[in-house]
Amino acid sequence: MTRLQRTFTVSQRRACRVLDQSRSTQRYQSRPNDQEKRLVKRMHELVRQHPRYGYRRIWALLRLDGWIVNRKRIHRLWRREGFKVPRKQRKKTRLGSSINSIIRHRAEHKDHVWCWGFIHDTDERGRPLKWLSLIDEYTRECLALEVARSITAADAIDVLAEVFIIRGVPGHVRSDNGPEFIASAIRSYLEKADVQTLYVAPASPWENGYAESFHSRLRDELLNAELFADLREARMLADRWRNEYNHRRPHSALGYVPPASFAATLTGPPVGAPPLPPAQSAKDHPMPQTLINTGT
Repeated sequence: MTRLQRTFTVSQRRACRVLDQSRSTQRYQSRPNDQEKRLVKRMHELVRQHPRYGYRRIWALLRLDGWIVNRKRIHRLWRREGFKVPRKQRKKTRLGSSINSIIRHRAEHKDHVWCWGFIHDTDERGRPLKWLSLIDEYTRECLALEVARSITAADAIDVLAEVFIIRGVPGHVRSDNGPEFIASAIRSYLEKADVQTLYVAPASPWENGYAESFHSRLRDELLNAELFADLREARMLADRWRNEYNHRRPHSALGYVPPASFAATLTGPPVGAPPLPPAQSAKDHPMPQTLINTGT
């Protein structure tokens, strides 16, 4: 038996009445959201500028730009636009902890413990570039980022002296056992400044974890992203990246606040901070008398 199929035309008014649906809902047409377009455009700009940032750090940058936006919304737009940060594979290491490691001797306040270390790279012609970083472990600020063809113990003392004049004197300086850091000139200089040295165990980079973490970010976001034409360009880009790291880059360990902003929320120097003693000799990096106040 053949069934006849008939098509009946029903008015929109009658259909809405039968379905108990508002006619305004039926006739609604979505309008493009200009604000969301501008938000997505800004997200694309930030992702191009910072290809190694995840959605949380992009969300923090948007908040710094003045966007009032929820993190879940940024995550939804992030997934919709197909953004993705490639995962890095790390080898598992058997951790230990000597008395000078970050586990047993942690920074308790600003300028309590600084750490420093070297990282190496080359320019586009294969010539060596040696980078020296100096970090405040409590505020995560990059106090110095120097780059040169080679950096000796005397050069490292020059960097310390300049930061001491601007920042003040820390309680401790943590480092590995590199020849530049264990040199007698640096030991003598730090002893005169009443700064304790924290040398981690040999072949234990995890014990100087703050320096290693900073170098990982430096490698990932600058050294692997830029091709340096010469030393002059490397220094220019180092200064620009250090300024952005301190003042613009949200730091996950600080609640996605830039290190300089976090440091600005702290009060003055802690009670009992050791003052800098007067210089014993006027030669070979004398101790400036302006280093009595250790807080900035």
